[in-house]
This record gives sequence, structure tokens and C-alpha cells, in this order.
Amino acid sequence: MPRSVAIVTDSTAYLPPGAVERHGISVVPLTVVLGGRPFEDGTEEAARRLTQALGQRLPVTTSRPSPETFAAAYRAAAREGASGIVSLHLSSEISGTYDAAVLAAKQAPVPVRVVDSGMVAMALGFCVLAAAEVAAAGGTPDEAVAGAVKREQSTRAYFYVDTLEHLRRGGRIGAAQALFGSALAVKPLLELAEGRIELREKVRTASRAIARLEELAVEHAGAGPVDVAVHHLAAEDRAGQLADRLRQRLPGLAELHVSEVGAVLGAHTGPGLLGAVVSPK
Repeated sequence: MPRSVAIVTDSTAYLPPGAVERHGISVVPLTVVLGGRPFEDGTEEAARRLTQALGQRLPVTTSRPSPETFAAAYRAAAREGASGIVSLHLSSEISGTYDAAVLAAKQAPVPVRVVDSGMVAMALGFCVLAAAEVAAAGGTPDEAVAGAVKREQSTRAYFYVDTLEHLRRGGRIGAAQALFGSALAVKPLLELAEGRIELREKVRTASRAIARLEELAVEHAGAGPVDVAVHHLAAEDRAGQLADRLRQRLPGLAELHVSEVGAVLGAHTGPGLLGAVVSPK
């Protein structure tokens, strides 16, 4: 039986494939343009090509989905029986994706609630899953949005990057912050704050930065039930080690997802990214 409330998100949520299928979530892809060629975010080819492009210093840009792409997703959900849609997306401070969804919602055949999560990666993904769980239980669109917002308010996302240069080039962090973060070989720790990527702390070495990333995750998780995601780009060993330590240190750990980010987020962070998304339940 089709659910009356459909859930739509975008590819930067980096949801586990099983969760997408289980909840019937529609994922609208962003695009990464590598050396003038467009690739769909979330595909293995895009991720592989990104690594090559960054290594060869080819031009790398990203673009939001078109309003028509969202409109097609909304029409498909309506055809499948949805009487309402909740469409949750990455922060409007770092992408025009939310704006495209708002434009498409005006022409949708059923009511669409478009939500700016202020998040990205599994910080967005956990909000999407919260909304999907409410919808699966028979909740209304307003109740699904409330579930997502409640999850967003408790979720924190911390990131380590080897350099702020990729974020500076893409306009996702200020030039002054990038310069300050790069001075004296400082290793930057970042945090999503009010929808923006902010420089949280400066640490002298990569190993100390990763240890501090772990501490931040543990501090925010506390002792209660919590879901966690560990993200990386071309840093599988680091991600595995961080995940293992968090499993040992979080007594209330419910789910832990480990994944490599897609090409769109990777284009703005560069190889070496390591992130921890902490979402108390």
C-alpha cells in the first residue's frame, strides 16, 4: 500500500542504500562537473573521476538539480499515490538546491513541504530518516517535518580536512578563514553551524586533529541512545579506525554508518576528509 506522505531528498544526504529502499525515499541527484564533463552525484564513476580530476588539478564545479528535476520527482510521487510530500535538502547557505525545490513545489500536483535542513551528508540523512519513520507510521506532512526538525536540532557534524583550499575555491568558506586555517601548517576542524561551514578549532597535526574529532563526537553523544555516521574521502583506513574507537566509547550507540562521501561534497573538501555526524535519538 503506498504511503500517503512521500519523502524526497537530494544526493548529498548520502543515505545508506538499504534505508532508501526500505523507506521508499526519492533521491534527486546534484551534478559535479569535472574538466567540463557532468557526472551525477552518488555514482561510483563520479567518485572515481573526482579523485582523478583533483589529482590532475582539472576544473571542478558542482551544480544543483534543476526545478524540473524536482518537479518530475514530485509528479512521480503523486502518481504512486502520495497525497503530500516532504522534501528535505542540504543547507541553503551552501547550495541552491533548496531554492530549486521551492520553485518546483509551486507546480506540484499535491502539496509539498520543502525543508531547509541546514545540514549536509548524514546530518541531513538522519533528518530524512526521522521524517520517513513518521510518514511510515501514518503521520501527516506537518508531523514528518516536526520529526525532521527535532532531529536536526540535536544533530552535530564535525569535519577534518587536510586543507581549506577546496572550500575556499568553491566559496563555501571565507578567504580569511581559509588563510587563517592554513597558517603555520595548522590542521582545521570544521563544524556545521547555522547552515554554514565554520572553522571550529585549529590543531597542529593531523593526528591531533583526528583525536580531537573523536573527542567532540563523544562529548556530544553523551551516554544516551545515539546514531553516528563516519564519512571520509579517500581515507578509508582513518574512517575505519575512528568508527572502531567510537564503537568502544559510546555506550548508547544504536547505529553507526561508515561511508565515503559523494563527488559533490568531495569536490569542496578534497581528499583526506574525515567527518563524524552525531545524532542523539
